[in-house]
Amino acid sequence: MSPPATPASVPTAAPLHGLPTDRWRRLEVAFWLVAVAAFFVFPQHRVIGNLILITGLFAVSLDLILGYAGIVSLGHAAYFGMGAYVAGILAARGWGEPLSGLLAAGFGGAILGYATSFLVVRGSDLARLMVTLGIGLMLYEAANQLSSLTGGADGLSGVTMWKILGTFSFDLAGSAAYVYSLVVLFALFAVARRIVSSPFGLGLRGIRENVKRMPAIGAPVATRLVAIYTVSAAMAGVAGGLLAQTTQFVGLDVFGFPRSADLMIMLVLGGAGRLYGALVGTAVFMIAHHWLSDLNPIYWQFWLGLLLVVVVLYGRGGLLGALDGLRERFGSGRK
Repeated sequence: MSPPATPASVPTAAPLHGLPTDRWRRLEVAFWLVAVAAFFVFPQHRVIGNLILITGLFAVSLDLILGYAGIVSLGHAAYFGMGAYVAGILAARGWGEPLSGLLAAGFGGAILGYATSFLVVRGSDLARLMVTLGIGLMLYEAANQLSSLTGGADGLSGVTMWKILGTFSFDLAGSAAYVYSLVVLFALFAVARRIVSSPFGLGLRGIRENVKRMPAIGAPVATRLVAIYTVSAAMAGVAGGLLAQTTQFVGLDVFGFPRSADLMIMLVLGGAGRLYGALVGTAVFMIAHHWLSDLNPIYWQFWLGLLLVVVVLYGRGGLLGALDGLRERFGSGRK
């Protein structure tokens, strides 16, 4: 009869890979330190840096529904535009306090997201594409017709912002705007990260992988999709509010289809379902856009399109997916 196993001889379970974790890794910390360092290293590019941060938050909001819940959308600019106009109209009508205006923008996006979520979550992928596209087009035309409120085709001018916390003024160099947007982005990114790392987030992944089997284990599919769609719309509204506050102007293009289409490209480029893929894809797309359009104002879209085709064909999972593949390949080669 063999002796009982000692604690040292009891086999331990292998770590589970691919499951979300709340622990911040060193690469994540380095990523945010790079964003902080960019403020000091590239002072002449703080304005475009601010736009990258705002669009990055917008892309993260799309990743929550597309990358984690599998909801395809071509009209996510509807919620971005709603937030932009809420914050812009408040400031134009005399209330320019940034933080409360940002909360109002997020609330406006959340209300619109909740109201339209019941139309979006019920259909198939093709139906969702058409519904979200239709919502965006309707809001674009509504904003155009309500010119007395939105400024119509001329845009909403007269947006005057107060100092942030009564201390920091928005300047032409974009210094205050960059720091403001970075703080908001990090705070909401931490919220999104916590959501996808929770059991709720795991449930969303299950819905994305097999929506028909999730009810069999008691998961309320429709309720979860409505919840994450509302959260995503709120984040998109905050991003729109940031754009209105930091540029002090709102145009009809905030509702435009090109904004939603570009956002989809950024997410695919960086890698959907990763959160950081949304930020990396946004930075690469906007920096490449800025650089290529300066290099060749006529044919820059060709080279940007070529980059996207190469990444999609040879980098499964976007840029971050390609990096993961290279790391696994060379890591296994060293073993």
